[in-house]
Amino acid sequence: MALELTTTSTRRKVTNQVARAAVALSVLLAVLPLGWLVVTLVSHGISPILNAAWWTQAERYGGAANAIIGTLIQTLLAAVIAVPLGILVGVYLVEYADRNKRLIKLTTFMVDVLSGVPSIVAALFVYAVWRTSLDLPRSGFVVALALVLLMVPLVVRSTEEMLKIVPHDLREASYALGVPKWKTIMKIVLPTAMSGIITGVMLAVARVMGESAPVLILVGATRATNWNPFEGNQQSLPLMMLQEYNNGPSGYDTVWGAALTLVIAVGIVYVAARLLARFTGVKAA
Repeated sequence: MALELTTTSTRRKVTNQVARAAVALSVLLAVLPLGWLVVTLVSHGISPILNAAWWTQAERYGGAANAIIGTLIQTLLAAVIAVPLGILVGVYLVEYADRNKRLIKLTTFMVDVLSGVPSIVAALFVYAVWRTSLDLPRSGFVVALALVLLMVPLVVRSTEEMLKIVPHDLREASYALGVPKWKTIMKIVLPTAMSGIITGVMLAVARVMGESAPVLILVGATRATNWNPFEGNQQSLPLMMLQEYNNGPSGYDTVWGAALTLVIAVGIVYVAARLLARFTGVKAA
């Protein structure tokens, strides 16, 4: 009996060590390419962005301020449209799921479809409606419309998942006190899930910030700064990267600088999401 226990214990220890080694190797294989990418990006792109003109001057003067401004404006416009829409759809799918099940199933299906739509397809759809059908000019706002199609399903899914983990007892307690359903959602459910919703929203913003297909199809490039997204061409970082790459080796430094700038912007958005998630929502008494 003692021999059997010793053999079983030894087998468990060996199995545990093998599993631990496999997990460590998996982590290494996942982190190593990411670290390699970051090191390569920083080593090639740090030189251009250390120049103050990169952040303050337009592309025609050797900077990238016009592309940075265009990227931020287009992303902000998309967020202004997609975030309220996505949160409202998520609230409807969770809080009113028993009202119209056919509409719920249709909405869920459409969200799933949009989640898998490539950015080029969203851009072509907006182009077909905006340019071909309505014959309206290209602009930064049209890019934002394409980004909305990419953001909405991400916001809907994050909102839906966060609302589902809110304890149902909170809703029942609010209803027992005579609080209407809409007020319960506004005052109890959404604040409780707000930190997770904000994180999902910021990740959606970071995901669309670097999309290149919409800017290639829906807006023209310019080396000047355009603050008006509703009129004229408007540069962005992905568009700037493609143009400089096509210029050959002379533009490679600018490509790396724009790529690093885009990664920095995404990193700032992610950090902002973490901070907002920490300082929002229901606080313990």
